[in-house]
Formats: sequence, C-alpha cells, structure tokens
Amino acid sequence: MSDTRDLAEAESVQLTSELIRIDTTNTGDPATVVGERAAAEYVAEKLAEVGFDTTYVESGAKGRGNVFARLEGADPSRGALLVHGHLDAVPADPSEWSVHPLSGAVQDGYVWGRGAVDMKDMVAMTLATARRFQRDGVVPPRDIIFAFLADEEAAGDYGSQWLVRNRPELFEGATEAISEVGGFSITVKDDVRAYMIETAEKGIAWLKLRVRGRAGHGSMVHEDNAVTKLTQAVARLGTHKFPLVLTESVREFLAAMSEITGMEFDEDDLEGAVGKLGAVARMVGATIRDTANPTMLTAGYKANVIPSVAEAVVDCRVLPGREAAFERELDEILGPDVEREWVAKLPAVETTFDGALVDAMTASIVAEDPGARTVPYMLSGGTDAKAFDSLGIRCFGFAPLRLPADLDFAALFHGVDERVPVDALKFGTRVMDRFLRSC
Repeated sequence: MSDTRDLAEAESVQLTSELIRIDTTNTGDPATVVGERAAAEYVAEKLAEVGFDTTYVESGAKGRGNVFARLEGADPSRGALLVHGHLDAVPADPSEWSVHPLSGAVQDGYVWGRGAVDMKDMVAMTLATARRFQRDGVVPPRDIIFAFLADEEAAGDYGSQWLVRNRPELFEGATEAISEVGGFSITVKDDVRAYMIETAEKGIAWLKLRVRGRAGHGSMVHEDNAVTKLTQAVARLGTHKFPLVLTESVREFLAAMSEITGMEFDEDDLEGAVGKLGAVARMVGATIRDTANPTMLTAGYKANVIPSVAEAVVDCRVLPGREAAFERELDEILGPDVEREWVAKLPAVETTFDGALVDAMTASIVAEDPGARTVPYMLSGGTDAKAFDSLGIRCFGFAPLRLPADLDFAALFHGVDERVPVDALKFGTRVMDRFLRSC
C-alpha cells in the first residue's frame, strides 16, 4: 500500500506541473480565450490509462472542454459525492514573474506557475487519487462523480452554469460536493494549525455602469460631460463603505478561532476582531461587508473630443441575504443619471458546518496532522459551487493543503509568482485519499 501511496503523491506533483504547462488562459473574452480542450483531453487520457470510462463535453463553444468520470461506490442508495475542479486559469504577465507562469517549474520546494493554487493543484490531487483508487480496486462508500470543468474564472457561462442548464444528468444523484479554496491551513499558535473549510461564499454581481452626455469639442466649456459624471459616480461607489454584517458563517469562524487561540473577538468591533487574524485578515475582512470595486473604465476616442457615452465595470460581492439592501444602496450612491446593467449575477451560497461529510473531512486531516482543528469560513470570491447549489447540492471548499506558517496564501490567488508547496501537495493527496475512502 505504501508503494501506491508514494506513487500517488509523486503523481500529484508531476500532474500539477504538467497541467500548468498546458495554457488554459481565460480572459473572459471569447475572441482571446485559449480554451480548456487540451487540458481536458490530458485529464481524460490520464483517467482512461487506469480504466475509467470518461465523458467529454464541449460546453457552448468550441474548445471549452469538460471531462467527467464516475466511480461506483459500495452503497448506490446513498447520494453521490461530486468532486469538481476547473481547468482554466486567469492571465499572467511573464515579465512580472520570477519564472515563466506556464513553466510548471518544480524548484525551491514549490511547483510554480499560473493555476498552481487556483486550481490545478486540486485537479492534480484529485486525478492522482482517482488513479490510485482504480489501480488498487478501491470501492468508496458512495458513488463519486469526478468533474473537470471549463470557464470558472469567467462565471461558468461555458462551464458549470452551461452544464447545469443543458446536461444536468451528468450530476444525477449528487447530494454533496467539494472543490477549491478550503481545507488549507493557517498556523494560529505554537505549531497549532486551523484548517479553513469553506461553507459559504458571497454573491457575484459584475455591474456595467453607463452615463450619456452631450458630445462636443474638448476646448469648450462643457457642463454635460459623460466622463466627468461617470467618474464622479464611480469614485462615490469605490470609496463607499457598506455596513458591517455578521453572518452565521463568520460568527462560527470567529467562535472557533477564539476557542483555539484564547483570543477574544468582540462582535461589537468586527474590524478590530478580524484584524487579529494575521495573514488571513484580508480574506476574512472581505466577508463582513459587501464590496463594490471599480475595475474597468471605457470612454472616448480622441483627445479633443468629448464623448457622448462613458462606461465602467464594477466587481460587486454581496453577502448572503443582502441582495435587496445592496441594490437600494447602489441606487442612492449612483443617482438617476447612471444606467446599470448586470454583466453577471450569481447568488451567495451558504451551508452549515455539520454532518457526516464534515466529520470525514476533519478525521482525514487530523489523521495526517494530529492536533489540527477544522473551522468553517466564508469565501469572499466565488466558485462553481454557485451552479451546483442550484441543483440542491450541498457544497464545500475542501482542497487540503498543509502550508508553511509564513506563506501568504491568499496573495497567491491571481497573484504574481503563484506557487504551491510540494510537501503541501503530497499532504493534500494523502488527506484526499483518506477522505474519499470514508466520505
């Protein structure tokens, strides 16, 4: 057994590196998207090598590849577990990196490259574990659906959202799911680690703003300038602080951290409480209020021409239950002259931190890191869980990694020099193996 375990651990590192070297850059623009087909075909080949029957689906556009495989469990009457990961990655500028972002370099104890933590690492750990199960004839306690998906980085229109609308039979029988941005460790005291399990995530609302004015010559006095009116509205929105809100997920997280560390997290001073959390304070701090960050501006075509239209895009992230209140505040901040158009709008997702699946996550981590604690938390971003929640599937973030205490993990997502520790990949593969044997 140790031989196959060692092989799976080594494979997880190799697979991560090889997946990074397959360019799956997702710009969000169909004209410049590379597509996931090459990576999907690679995954399908690795599964077929050990005897899996796979299903390849192109979702809505040529080259947007998705791969599915199902491993039958001992009890077909139980709901299936969906293990899903996305194959696409955000763009990266090689001039900013220490290594080429598509190198998949294995050096200095890390695997480097775009997608290393978001999320070709979990794809690789899942793939290595699935291959081991098939080689060793492991029968899990329930059916497991392995899904490797396109387009998560652009809200899933050519991936999970399309599949849920057009191919829901691929997820037949699934009642629970695991995927990215959960199960990673933070060191809280004296070599004690808390592993953050994602049980909730904010809603995504990408908003296009448009202001119309009177076109004219740039040399004239002009009181109906679309650029001026838009930038004033964008500045109001970008500097606005939405109210502090303590959701149940964040309350549970702070209570668990208080128990582990002995520190007090005063609910009457939420920002101060979160500020005590060190490296994860930025991540958790984004889950105690709605946010609206301007990200794009478009206007004009010549230096001396005042344009008649100016546009901006704002990335809004909304807490569970805050949708109506958030839109009312938008109206007040932007005023009547600013047109609004939702480019993408996906709801918040939230579940409870309890049940047999959570127990299995905890047991699998503690078996590899005695004394570890698991804690629930809310993700400020979004994942493919938003699509699967609409099918009634209970979704968690669980891509286990034991991380160095001094690693700023949150900064690696979409960041320069994205990388994942080799030891963390091997740890995560061992945990994933234990978890899927007991799920």
